[in-house]
Amino acid sequence: MMKKYDAIVIGSGPAGNAAAYALKEQGKTTAIIESDLWGGTCPNRGCDPKKMLMSGVEAQKRIETMIGNGFEETPKIVWEDLMAFKKSYTDTVPQNTKNGLDAAEIDRYQGQASFINKTQIVVDDQTLTAEQFLIATGQRPAVLPIEGQEFLQSSTDFLSLDHLPEKIVFIGAGYIAFELAVIANAAGSEVHIIHHNDRPLKEFDVELVNDLVEHLKQAGINFHFNVNTKAIELLHPNYRVTGENFELVADMVIGATGRNPNVEGLNLENAGVSYDKRGIKVDDHLRTTQQHIFACGDVITKSQPKLTPVAGFEAAYVAKAMNGETKAIDYPLIPTIVFGDQRLARIGLSERELADHAENYHSETTDLSSWYTYHRINDQGAKIKFVYDEKNRIVSISCLSQLADEVINYLLIVLMKKMTHEEIERYIFAYPSPASDLSYFI
Repeated sequence: MMKKYDAIVIGSGPAGNAAAYALKEQGKTTAIIESDLWGGTCPNRGCDPKKMLMSGVEAQKRIETMIGNGFEETPKIVWEDLMAFKKSYTDTVPQNTKNGLDAAEIDRYQGQASFINKTQIVVDDQTLTAEQFLIATGQRPAVLPIEGQEFLQSSTDFLSLDHLPEKIVFIGAGYIAFELAVIANAAGSEVHIIHHNDRPLKEFDVELVNDLVEHLKQAGINFHFNVNTKAIELLHPNYRVTGENFELVADMVIGATGRNPNVEGLNLENAGVSYDKRGIKVDDHLRTTQQHIFACGDVITKSQPKLTPVAGFEAAYVAKAMNGETKAIDYPLIPTIVFGDQRLARIGLSERELADHAENYHSETTDLSSWYTYHRINDQGAKIKFVYDEKNRIVSISCLSQLADEVINYLLIVLMKKMTHEEIERYIFAYPSPASDLSYFI
């Protein structure tokens, strides 16, 4: 007998999981399907384990900045111990996810979901039907289409390394490559980043990106810009990476050239759901081309950053939309951050929007290194950049510092609430802290 549900969620990552709970709380009979690890990419092999490893780097670099100011030597990272620390979290994720769903009486199915038609799917030889569907299958690392691509490894492989290779090459210069390169370099690897042009981290302000690149060069990371990687050759046991007038031999080559939406295997054509190489197409209610089939998270095509907090925001909204919410989704300001010992953070209009109408904007960059908040931690590279429109309204903020993630979150609230200098001064913040500097920014 075919099992029928009010709603079926495909994908158990942060978006799908959160939406499934919300749908169940509405009184809907709900099922969730997962083809891989329960909990999805972020907690298993994405941002969460990456941040666990980064915590070791942050501790090491914090002491390194104080060498000569109370400390004599930089501590060594023991990769195997740091990886064990990571596993203390990631190893529990799948079972904890399943336990939570079972406790909420949300039916679970393991396997690849595939649409038969607009109302039926098959998973593990079992046919299910539902009034509504939510697709939240996320993304996976893209594979660079070059000769020897089968020798490329991914961020997933890096985050599960039992032992760190002596020499690692990252192809691509987005935030994933930067963050993993920082981790590998701090843990003792010789690290190289290869990029096809001279504009890494294109979503971030070029001035502060250049400062970050210089900081990482001083830390020992090697950058190779304007290099088109042509091929990877297995040399046993290492690999040769080649480009035009370029050659590099390494123990591991990681492709970090973007991510692709997980739509293969869903047979979306059978359900009449439109998609392209960027993801599933949705309207401003996160509906696909079928009114009863919704999608959210990294699998959809959108201009907003494909980040876990954005997926969670969409999950909260889409559960309401599936229950009859008539208001279109309204995204707030979204902070984006490159993590490391020096963090690069931004909010506001995208770099592309700013570049397309550069004549309408002006900017001001402030060196924060002498401010007490930063001087006390010897953060010599700390800077913040405000971009203003013709009416002197803040349209974008970029920050480079050890505390950039905290600073950008405080400024996010200030901008969302449209707080004035006088309003900020009505608050007494703990001192010294990033919050205590807010009145000097606005």
